[in-house]
Amino acid sequence: MDLDTEAKVLGIPTKYSISPTTLTITTGSKKSITVPLHNVIAASYHPESKLLKIAYVIKKKKKGPLVLVQLDGQVQEANANSASNLAKTTLEWAYKDIKPNRRLKILINPHGGVGKGVALFNKLVEPVLRAAGCTLDVVHTKKTGDAYDIAKSLPLDKFDALLSVSGDGLVHEILNGFANHEHPRKALRMPVTPIPTGSGNGLSLNLLGLEDGFDVVAASLNAIKGSPMHVDVFSFTQNGKQTISFMSQALGLMADLDVGTEDLRWMGDSRFVYGLLRGLIKFKPCDVELSYKIVEKDKRKMFENLKLRDKTESDARPTEPIQDDSSTLPELKISLDDQEGWTTFQEPLLYLYAGKGPYVGRDFMAFPVSLPDDGLIDIVAQSTTNFSRTDVLASFGGAPRGELYWHDSLHYLKANAYRIKPLSKKGNLSIDGELYPFDPFQVEVLPGLATLLSSHGSYNAPFSEPANKR
Repeated sequence: MDLDTEAKVLGIPTKYSISPTTLTITTGSKKSITVPLHNVIAASYHPESKLLKIAYVIKKKKKGPLVLVQLDGQVQEANANSASNLAKTTLEWAYKDIKPNRRLKILINPHGGVGKGVALFNKLVEPVLRAAGCTLDVVHTKKTGDAYDIAKSLPLDKFDALLSVSGDGLVHEILNGFANHEHPRKALRMPVTPIPTGSGNGLSLNLLGLEDGFDVVAASLNAIKGSPMHVDVFSFTQNGKQTISFMSQALGLMADLDVGTEDLRWMGDSRFVYGLLRGLIKFKPCDVELSYKIVEKDKRKMFENLKLRDKTESDARPTEPIQDDSSTLPELKISLDDQEGWTTFQEPLLYLYAGKGPYVGRDFMAFPVSLPDDGLIDIVAQSTTNFSRTDVLASFGGAPRGELYWHDSLHYLKANAYRIKPLSKKGNLSIDGELYPFDPFQVEVLPGLATLLSSHGSYNAPFSEPANKR
């Protein structure tokens, strides 16, 4: 069924036509714009003023960011009924299976990344959320720990989602606040979604893809239209304390280029490239003992499982939030004293990277076969055996596409848990981009515990097989 009507926008006759997937807008010059209904955020007809109001986001340039467009069209009396029907149907189809007018708790870190979070929110994000009829409760964090405290005491029934306007560090705080909530499992069912104003923005890249991962308007659309997606997180246990990690743990070269460049945040994500070059000068193995409970190490099999998931993803449906008022997190299955079934890595390590979600930054797809809810942690152990500085530089040319995965010197595996025992006192440990003590620790998967918003139902990170591997 197609519906259409006509209105005058700025005095120009403009025709609106809607199908189940698109809204087509044709001006008096017969120039047409086709907008996917996913990008339409508001539609209304006002009989008193005879105004038809449509709001959507669209790319003005093929590779540019999304921008907000709001059209107010004057409707003639003869077109009043068709305008009313078009507005009603547009809104119903645009929000099919999605709750409109979401109530959003928004935390803004004024100092995240290069310090432009407040300006970007005010100029680009807030107008989109307001146009979509969302209710906003905005808080500017003042210091580290504020987001943790807010999430820990958040009234869960007052909001539909929590937005983090910052980098990945604020999401780390939020999820740990939820984990220490009076009802932690229910709190972790509150959807969290990032508005990317940090340096790396790995979570946003994983949800929106490489093209839109730094686009705050695309992230705003995801906050409006995304569906809840349950994801695995990790229990990070160190010195008797349990912390939630949602993205990555890094040691060696990768930790050095992350937390070792904190003073260079003004460079944006370019600081990671600088950190890589600086780390290559030393090219020192990471002096630790790595052990893990392995589930799969066959790269070919992991790649094929990813492709199988991609093929069946279109059949997936959003899962309903689990109502769980339990006052505790799930019990860990692997004790710190457990000695059964562990494998110890025998080669010298240039770096260890472990986590969930393909991208850790725009220039590095670290975990290309990662799945949001397979109950496993992806572990990358880069050996220094037969791997030189030149090899590192050559291999990082394909890092944004995940090509390091296929290198023979890179050990890639999926595990239920892993543990690290430092063999020296010097080193960096990065947890979700935050600096932690270089002390022994153990990581275990907590399946499906947290919730994100996603318009794709999985990670938006296509990964292909090189021609020479086929």
